[in-house]
Amino acid sequence: MQRIANEQGDIEINEDVIASICGICAGECYGIVGMASRNVKDGIVKLLLRDNVTKGIAVKPNGDHIDIDFHIIVEYGTKISAVTDNLMHTIRYKLKEMLDLKVGTIKIFVEGVRVSY
Repeated sequence: MQRIANEQGDIEINEDVIASICGICAGECYGIVGMASRNVKDGIVKLLLRDNVTKGIAVKPNGDHIDIDFHIIVEYGTKISAVTDNLMHTIRYKLKEMLDLKVGTIKIFVEGVRVSY
């Protein structure tokens, strides 16, 4: 739970809300096909639909900032470093503008590549 205090009172923001915003922003980034859910038992990666965008994201409060882990699937033929760099810049900007949150570490795990026909 992130807490913001101002002259009018306190605001508490749940990690699920932050994860939802991050999932929506990730879905808008070029080259990202979707979020990934990993079945640890089988080692199988599954592409999540729009309803489950928060399942591939972990938000961890860390003092005055938050750390975020992403598990994504990228589109074949895109430069992965450019896609992940764009995602990091977008997330930092959106969370600062929308919620006035400081973002610490962003870890991105590319779980797969999808080929479009």
